[in-house]
Amino acid sequence: MDHPIFTESVRRIRGWLGPTGLDPVQQEVLERLVHSSGDLSIAPQLYFSPGACAAGLAALAAGAPILTDTAMAAAAVTPMARRSFGNPVHSVLAWAPALAPEGSTRTAAGMAPALAALPGAVVLIGSAPTALERLLELVGGNDPAAGVVPPALVIGMPVGFVGVAESKRHLAASGLPQIRLEGSKGGAGLVAATVNALLRRAWLDRA
Repeated sequence: MDHPIFTESVRRIRGWLGPTGLDPVQQEVLERLVHSSGDLSIAPQLYFSPGACAAGLAALAAGAPILTDTAMAAAAVTPMARRSFGNPVHSVLAWAPALAPEGSTRTAAGMAPALAALPGAVVLIGSAPTALERLLELVGGNDPAAGVVPPALVIGMPVGFVGVAESKRHLAASGLPQIRLEGSKGGAGLVAATVNALLRRAWLDRA
């Protein structure tokens, strides 16, 4: 059961947002993002590819692993995952080298082995556009040796000003099931809020 403060917060957020044209699950994701960020202005920047929420709900209900680009996001998702379907939650840093390769990042370097170990994962990118770019390279066939199973859903919300807009634009063109926050906004808290909203809805609908 939701805490009364959360319930009242969502009621107020819904009133402030007004009509959004989103379906019920998309609306719940938006409300959770606004609640987590305190930012009503993100509404027009939130994008769902067709069927993205349904794909995410089905994967999470089936126990799909959740892969994050940071330990912070993993920590924010783990309690909800444990309370619901017991999805294993991993950070790509578990597969990353101790030092970043020249010209790259640890998260990007860890993406290939992480995706190979967790086929069909729900992938959360809130901080590292380099990790998102590497994911798209692997899944898009630009690395023929990769043999990577595409993620069930990509929640692409890297935050910042360097490489972020480009990575989101590439995600938009990828055709992958995705929930994306346009612009420079994003972060570990927002990707965690997104998947937690999906976990909550999938758990409530399990009967």
